[in-house]
Amino acid sequence: MNLLNSSGNKKRELGFLILYAAAFYAFIIHRSLQLSRDHYLKLFGLRPGWLLPHRLNDVSDAQWRNFQGNLPVLTVVFTLFTLIANLLRTSFHLKARGMSIIWILISFTYLSYLHGACIIFILSIASVNFLFVKIFARTKYFSFVFWIFNIFFLLCNRVYEGYSFYMIGQRWAYLDNFRGTFRWHICFNFVVLRMISFGYDYHWAHRDSHFDHKKHIQRCDICKSGKTCYQSLQLDVPQNNLSARDIAWYGLRWVFSLLLMELMTHLFYYNAFAISGMWKELHPMDVFIIGYGVLIFMWLKFFLIWRYFRFWSLICGIEVPENMPRCINNCYNLETFWKNWHASYNKWLVRYLYIPLGGTRRKLLNVWVVFTFVAIWHDLEWKLLSWAWLTCLFFIPEMILKSAVNAFQVESTHGEFVVRELSAVAGAITITCLMVANLVGFVIGPSGISWLISQFLNREGLPVLAGMLLTFYVGTKLMFHIHDAKQSSS
Repeated sequence: MNLLNSSGNKKRELGFLILYAAAFYAFIIHRSLQLSRDHYLKLFGLRPGWLLPHRLNDVSDAQWRNFQGNLPVLTVVFTLFTLIANLLRTSFHLKARGMSIIWILISFTYLSYLHGACIIFILSIASVNFLFVKIFARTKYFSFVFWIFNIFFLLCNRVYEGYSFYMIGQRWAYLDNFRGTFRWHICFNFVVLRMISFGYDYHWAHRDSHFDHKKHIQRCDICKSGKTCYQSLQLDVPQNNLSARDIAWYGLRWVFSLLLMELMTHLFYYNAFAISGMWKELHPMDVFIIGYGVLIFMWLKFFLIWRYFRFWSLICGIEVPENMPRCINNCYNLETFWKNWHASYNKWLVRYLYIPLGGTRRKLLNVWVVFTFVAIWHDLEWKLLSWAWLTCLFFIPEMILKSAVNAFQVESTHGEFVVRELSAVAGAITITCLMVANLVGFVIGPSGISWLISQFLNREGLPVLAGMLLTFYVGTKLMFHIHDAKQSSS
């Protein structure tokens, strides 16, 4: 009887939650349209739109503007790359070594176009790292010295903005006129990750391997079914987990997502408000809307960028981890959010930084090291360090609460209800903290923290703060229902 009552209550609760969410988004859309219409003359980064007549398009985000503007060229390059690579693979029956050579030659050609003479810096640093690993990988203090070595180059690349050939000598200064079309030191951050992973994998190979292939096959559902998961050597055997039809549908969904992004940037100028500093003149409710909108924009931007490159990777027969497996609006704790925001980077951080530092045994300390590295890896800015350290501060109560909930034994329906409600409240607070951390890191900076607090703790701001917490509480409860539905269907 209790089970039936519980099921009926959950259905009624779900109906109320859906109605609230619909009203919330109707209000957000209406108010966002008003803000964009009333303030567009004061905003930076708006350009004539192409999707909707008489509408401007928000291209104020440099990363999105560059990706969007170079999308046709990227598509042509990847089409040629894929055709040549797959044609050579099929014609000459190339395996891992042969395909590696083909990919290196094609990549070297493209890098030469992108970075010009600066490819010398790229190859030099990567070669020095290779020699360092080969020489010192078996020494006792390898990990400590290796991290210092890579962080040194990570910082120097930024401080000296990719270096100048004039620094080497006057006779080499003419090469500064041939630096290519794109700044090499911005992309080199990804090479640093590859350098570190190569060093650690080589180091572990001479000790005890952290990857047991036999155990992996026993545990991996994909490998047990006879297919190839992304952890296997896919240069030898192209992935067979996704069919051509699956890949085509994946690409079509990406096109629909691109149109959604264009519709959003034509209608709502969230990022332009953030870039222009207009949020300082707005009511606390509007600051919340802009902050929420910026988070949605950032999520969709990275969703499109990462899935675009994964699409071409799949066509080439390489399955890589999905970077955005879950919607930003379906994460109610920090751990889940970061596992699903940049999933492949999260896997890298866990394998090469978090576990070597001690993993869960020193979790409270390790998160500070991990997020500080993440901030430095992105860029040398105080606002990113502020974002990292705020995130760590917000992680501490969440970890303590999780430990308490896990220790609490639920033995009745009433106890389950209490835990669920407390978890929803905790989720609402966590989402609010996550918004604050991201606003500080990517919009207002550390100098804006006191302003943000004063805005939401005054007479006008307190009702908005209460409304935010209520809305995020409702959102968290909806996430619980989605989780329950997935569990019951599996």
